[in-house]
Amino acid sequence: MNGHSTPDASVPSRKVADKSITQNGFRITTRKLPILKAEPIERMTAQLGIAPPEMIFGDNLVSLEHLSSGWKIEFNALHALSRVDKTGNSMLQVAHSKEWQSSREKKHEGITEVVKPFDWSYSTDYKGTEDSQSTFLEPSKASIPLELLKRPDPIIFFDEVMLYEDEMADNGITALSCKLRVMPARLLLLCRFFMRLDGVMVRVRDTRVYIDFESVEVIREYTAREDKYEVVRQKLAMQGRDAPAQLRDPNNIVELLPIVERTLERVVLK
Repeated sequence: MNGHSTPDASVPSRKVADKSITQNGFRITTRKLPILKAEPIERMTAQLGIAPPEMIFGDNLVSLEHLSSGWKIEFNALHALSRVDKTGNSMLQVAHSKEWQSSREKKHEGITEVVKPFDWSYSTDYKGTEDSQSTFLEPSKASIPLELLKRPDPIIFFDEVMLYEDEMADNGITALSCKLRVMPARLLLLCRFFMRLDGVMVRVRDTRVYIDFESVEVIREYTAREDKYEVVRQKLAMQGRDAPAQLRDPNNIVELLPIVERTLERVVLK
């Protein structure tokens, strides 16, 4: 899906870059490669119809596959960016957006129809790319069993994978990344979108995929949170915390943001 230009001997191939383990019938794979070069970026731009973020890790992925049923879920940058609003209706209307658009026109000069009105924060509600011949996740009321995840179980596989990042013309940060930990009896994957537009808004959208290896149960939880930047800053100040420093890390502020959307899905594989 994401092609390559002339092979670079200093860059490992996709297959060599893969880290993979098989646990209780699940193949768990992560891949981390450098940011895309000019030619793959042009191809991705043509596919998406929008200018990609400053740092686009188009070859990176996290994949969870149940070998006997063929069920699979994968997280990658291309599919995540395909969920970005391209109409401009969700664009954060601030003065800096025009500066950002102008900088992108120069950066990608020569690529036709790159900069159109679109959500320049690259906000995505991407929940992963599910693939199956028969069984798919369906709406459910079953929550992820947090108590089981709090157990001090040994971690047999752990990885963090960045999919994309952009500093929004030095006005904040927008990033999508995945974190995965595998224990002997279960695994948890967190795909987090974090956006902080200074003076305007803070947004966190989390997709968690939980798998119980014994029951072969998969639960996917999507939670979207956001609030105005000034509201979050005031909450931090009232707690005596250094707001500028705290606002750099979503882990510090996620619980301060009200939930605006939450969905639960579940499937038991065979």
